[in-house]
Amino acid sequence: MCGITGIFAFNLVGKFNLINVTAATQALHKRGPDNQGIYTDQFVGLGHRRLSIIDTSAAAHQPMWDQSKRYCMVFNGEIFNYLELKQQLKDKGVVFHTDSDSEVLLQLYIREKEKCLNQLNGFFAFCIYDLQEQTFFVARDRYGIKPLLYVFDEDKFLFASEMKSIVQYGIEKTIDYTSLYTYLQLNYIPAPHTIFTHVKKLMPGHWLRISNKKMEEGIYYQIPYDQQKAASDSINYEDAKDKLKALLEASVQRRLIADVPLGAFLSGGIDSSVVTGLASKHKSNLHTFSIGFRDEKFFDETEYAKLVAAHFKTDHTVFSLTNADLYEHVHSILDYIDEPFADSSAIAVYILSRETRKHATVALSGDGADELLAGYNKHAGFLQSLRPGFKENAVKNLLPIWNLFPASRNNPITNKVRQLKRFAEGMKLSPAERYWRWAGFADANQITELFSHQSKEKWQEQEYQSRKAEILKSMPANTTINDMLLTDMHLVLANDMLTKVDLMSMANALEVRVPFLDFEVVNFLFSLPDNFKINSSIRKRILQDAFKDLLPAQLYNRPKKGFEVPLLKWFRNEMKSLIVDDLLSERFITEQGVFNYAEIAKLKAQLFSSNPGDIHARIWGLIVFQWWWKKNMMSSR
Repeated sequence: MCGITGIFAFNLVGKFNLINVTAATQALHKRGPDNQGIYTDQFVGLGHRRLSIIDTSAAAHQPMWDQSKRYCMVFNGEIFNYLELKQQLKDKGVVFHTDSDSEVLLQLYIREKEKCLNQLNGFFAFCIYDLQEQTFFVARDRYGIKPLLYVFDEDKFLFASEMKSIVQYGIEKTIDYTSLYTYLQLNYIPAPHTIFTHVKKLMPGHWLRISNKKMEEGIYYQIPYDQQKAASDSINYEDAKDKLKALLEASVQRRLIADVPLGAFLSGGIDSSVVTGLASKHKSNLHTFSIGFRDEKFFDETEYAKLVAAHFKTDHTVFSLTNADLYEHVHSILDYIDEPFADSSAIAVYILSRETRKHATVALSGDGADELLAGYNKHAGFLQSLRPGFKENAVKNLLPIWNLFPASRNNPITNKVRQLKRFAEGMKLSPAERYWRWAGFADANQITELFSHQSKEKWQEQEYQSRKAEILKSMPANTTINDMLLTDMHLVLANDMLTKVDLMSMANALEVRVPFLDFEVVNFLFSLPDNFKINSSIRKRILQDAFKDLLPAQLYNRPKKGFEVPLLKWFRNEMKSLIVDDLLSERFITEQGVFNYAEIAKLKAQLFSSNPGDIHARIWGLIVFQWWWKKNMMSSR
């Protein structure tokens, strides 16, 4: 796991940016604290920060050249089937000089070019420079586990693992107001767009070839989903359970390879517990880690985590935190975020990663299971909305009543009111619009009113609708749960969940591996009908049933918790001055010119009212943006 960056200059203007390769590489030092390597020639620069995982010797440092000195590579990620690929290449006469997966990838590309991508089982973002042909080849893994941003214009092509590296090249920082509009709805910015007009994200499963000042883009992978085939019950439930068990165990086993200490996140939920159980079968003395919230018992799952750890006899460590412990890291997290991203559970992931890194360099996690197997509340709600009965219609029709009651995430009662309100609002919309509404925290009218007059002139309604339609194209009129899960994979998983884990873990030089996102597991799960995954009484049905005998009985079909943090309490206490007197003050909002202060004042009033609803999420989104603006935009003026 590493950080990568590079530049291909097309002319003398682009060549001026070569002097920034060292600074762009250094900006990624937290991703790779073990080594820095840089290559430059007349028009090309490549930079690499290394977190040593497989073959920790200096021979495996990057940029890595082949023996002919024609091909040079910078690579971020892991190829878990590299030993099998290495043997196949040896059989063809290839001689290897390291024990790294990096060299295997380089040699495979030399022989297969872009066709090599279909043979890789792992997660990655990499660039290979062909000195003879004067080309860059850049690729990203199937689901977007590893990030890659780029800039392409008439003078140059730039790429990097993070925005903080891209900006070191002195790029034009022009705000994309359509991206900002979407961010204020979702609290993140979906690929391929970013907060800056000139910077893009490479889409998962895509590759780029830069040659002769032109950029060619290709797709090597799409989730193989067919709505009719998935609904046909082509495999019976018992056989499907057996196949899932075999595929997931093989995936976990592949992800245990490392030359450094390896452990597993263990929340106490079904996903991480299954991963832990399978890993413990193949790794003795497995170290597991969980995070607990002493002041927030409603969200604390450490007792279940301890139960699972005892069941599998793992070496278990609990990081028991107070609200003060959580708050202590807020400023460090805000400083590290280099593009507005406001999933507040990133705070907990950051601390879990920070503490885990003291014991291990690699951790397995259960990420991806909810999106693959319908594990969220919204999935259960969506299922109910597709076949509404008396109860569902009653909830919808009682929306005016729900609006009279206080709603917040503070306790189980007000949280239930909040959920009823969201369900009732969604029931009045089409399936695609319902999905969009439940994916975010505000509707379009609320965001439009939040923009200042100047901002309204800069964002493009038509462009926004086009981007939204592209995201929702997998939600047809006859939508199913599988259609919703496919949309989740493209939108929520890639742009929220995986971004959060990569950003927060790499801020602490920790590699996180996700067995549920092995492409063989994903392909299989999208061949199964909806009712294998969810029905009216159980979510993640096939996963729970397949591993029922492996796990403690107490875990079966128990309510899901989340990585919640006490934002509302902080906003009303420790962060009140930061919000009221600084980031959302009338003076700053007016000088900045992005937002309409009258609407900001309404949000602040709701924040301190007895009926906050989901306002904490919108306020957090504004705090993140304002902090980012001060650090990235004010300093560049």
